[in-house]
Amino acid sequence: MLILAIDTALDACSAGVLDADAGQLIALESQPMKRGHAEALMPLIQRVMDQSGIAFATLDRIAVTTGPGSFTGLRVGLSAARGIGLAAHKPVVGLTTLTAYAAPIVGQNAEQPIISAIDARHDHVYFQVVAGNGASLVLPQVASIDAALDASRFGAPYLVGNAANILADRWPTDAPQPLKVDPQPAPDIAWVAWLGAAVSPDTPSPRPFYLRAPDAKPPADPLVRSSLSSQP
Repeated sequence: MLILAIDTALDACSAGVLDADAGQLIALESQPMKRGHAEALMPLIQRVMDQSGIAFATLDRIAVTTGPGSFTGLRVGLSAARGIGLAAHKPVVGLTTLTAYAAPIVGQNAEQPIISAIDARHDHVYFQVVAGNGASLVLPQVASIDAALDASRFGAPYLVGNAANILADRWPTDAPQPLKVDPQPAPDIAWVAWLGAAVSPDTPSPRPFYLRAPDAKPPADPLVRSSLSSQP
């Protein structure tokens, strides 16, 4: 199975091609960036495809991160994945950034909980907690940092994600301390690809997984929008 993986949810613009049958990523590129995903992504994908030596029509599936993350970044990746899937007549599957963060650690230590955490700003994080065997302990949610720290009740965790240090810095002193803190700015694109291989292609078309509404929204009343748009 050949999978094109795409991630623009956080502070990187990444793509990779996985040959699941051979058990290896045959091409990848990841550029750290906070903005500019829209301009960078398609040329990056083309370079990765050229490096792989595989045509879009040869792909079996496209995998893309759905969030939580940057509202703009998520839409860039999802739009690209859907467009490629439509043009190449290939299924597109989605997976969350929180799951992609946790995936490399699941199975390493059955006794060690894994907390994936993403900075949601305003003293909040997006987070989820899974057991070492992958079983869910806390479903994905947005919460205050203090509320997220209640996960210390599960024992000494592995903290991963771009908010890992935020939680580590405020970890309760009377709780079992984190065994490892891994503040990755974005998920490993190889694991995005491997998770994409595991997702059923019959799942609904991927949609943004926001967990909360955007900070800025247009007025609900169309008359208000019309009034605002007419102002200089």
